Amino acid sequence: MALDSAKKLEIIAKYGRGENDTGSPEVQIALLTARIQRLTEHLKENKKDHSSRLGLLKLVGKRKRFLNYLRKTDFAKFTYIVNELGIRAK
Repeated sequence: MALDSAKKLEIIAKYGRGENDTGSPEVQIALLTARIQRLTEHLKENKKDHSSRLGLLKLVGKRKRFLNYLRKTDFAKFTYIVNELGIRAK
């Protein structure tokens, strides 16, 4: 369930620090969120797809680690990205 390149470039342009910034935590969190939303929609239709469910749980854990890192390093960016993407975070 990979994203198409146009959607990916749009997310990178919106949340990236520079033109070719793909490694910053904000961009990675936004990309993971898009993949999580897409997988969630897939799993609503295909309830017995357990391998995709496992992949979804791994993506959620990865995003959570990125959010924890961002919270520790730059709380202002953390609050911005959480509010912008509509993520529940502690």
